Amino acid sequence: MSRLVVVSNRVALPAEPRAGGLAVAMRAAMRESEGLWFGWSGKRVRDASGALHTLRDGSLTYTTMDLSHEDFDHYYNGFANRTLWPLLHFRLDLVDYRRDTYEGYYRVNALFAEKLAPLLREDDIIWVQDYHLIPLGQSLRALGVGNRIGFFLHVPMPSSDLLAAMPNHDVLFGALSSYDLVGFQTERDLDRFQSYTRLYGGGRAFADGRMRSADGREFRAGAFPISIDANLIARQAEAAVTRASVRRLRESLGSRVLAIGVDRLDYSKGLPDRFRAFEHFLDRFPELHGQMTFLQLAPVSRSEVPEYQALRRELEGLAGHINGRHAAPDWTPVRYVNRDFSHGVLTGFYRQAQLGLVTPLRDGMNLVAKEFIAAQDPHDPGVLVLSRFAGAAAEMHEALIVNPYDLDGVADAIARAHAMPLEERKERWRTLFRRLQRHDITAWRRKFLEALTA
Repeated sequence: MSRLVVVSNRVALPAEPRAGGLAVAMRAAMRESEGLWFGWSGKRVRDASGALHTLRDGSLTYTTMDLSHEDFDHYYNGFANRTLWPLLHFRLDLVDYRRDTYEGYYRVNALFAEKLAPLLREDDIIWVQDYHLIPLGQSLRALGVGNRIGFFLHVPMPSSDLLAAMPNHDVLFGALSSYDLVGFQTERDLDRFQSYTRLYGGGRAFADGRMRSADGREFRAGAFPISIDANLIARQAEAAVTRASVRRLRESLGSRVLAIGVDRLDYSKGLPDRFRAFEHFLDRFPELHGQMTFLQLAPVSRSEVPEYQALRRELEGLAGHINGRHAAPDWTPVRYVNRDFSHGVLTGFYRQAQLGLVTPLRDGMNLVAKEFIAAQDPHDPGVLVLSRFAGAAAEMHEALIVNPYDLDGVADAIARAHAMPLEERKERWRTLFRRLQRHDITAWRRKFLEALTA
């Protein structure tokens, strides 16, 4: 059997306690074939020597490399997170394109390829993950690697004109043709990539998923919506109700309904709009004052980037403003928390909530939406309020689908979810949960790998 080699920006080592569903799925896939996981160690050193660190866990091998401070700043903080991330989330106004970070991004991808290539076996299947490593396949081909190589984009693919606004877009996105299979979260993302290839890439897209680049290389592209282990999360959530932190949350609410949002602190998540929509809900439905508490968990990320610092200050101001206007001595409408919680505790929080607020302005998929549904109590399930601009909306039709820019519309959806009868909540939840059971994360990775090896 061919070995599976997974390549990602960061490697989820076996001892890391917060490894998410993707890490679990990757490990399961690699265990079927004596796999290798390769990527950055997460360490920054003064002068990276290129030395590799190897850890073995049964049949799995984890190999990582350090990055110099300069490479980290150019590749990760610079081009990946200040150029590609806003571009791929439709925020052209936030794109910071600099030639030195672009060159650093290519330099690190070439370094990844240089260190990975000698570790490869002739029949290895290589699966590259996400926007940090778009040119990696091209760099491996330049070193003579002829293996099957697949690439999966976890974030959205924007429209052609937005992509074309970035300098050197044709070089960067043209590099995707070096892969044998390019995977996207949704059919909409796939359509946008095909349109870009035709309009700006000089290539062609065929009805059966085949693509042809301007230089004649043929490859395939498809939609492979990522998912979760629904049954595992359901068991985890049921067990979490006895945890002290979950119990304290339930006791602090009294008889009030809990609305919950869980997002990394990022401008793509639409958190200021969500806060304002909740304020609209309080303004439009004064008879419901004191009946609902909104808990927003937003662990801080990329704290070195100025846009994220400004976002944190804005949210702190909004939470204070809403509470200042609407709070009572025995009720705080908004609880805004920047702390991180273990996944087990989070699933317990989801289970306590009657409303899940997942309203990003753009999101490749948003697994919180799926985890919220999987964590619900089947006898008294909550309602998901979901942005139409999350990839999950293409599958989760039974949620209350909203436009996150329409604050009154989101406020109305919150009120509708609050008033929804138990039988309707059960019917919507059952349909959503059964779909998650059928199309779980194991089905996702098997579907992709079958298409790659076909």
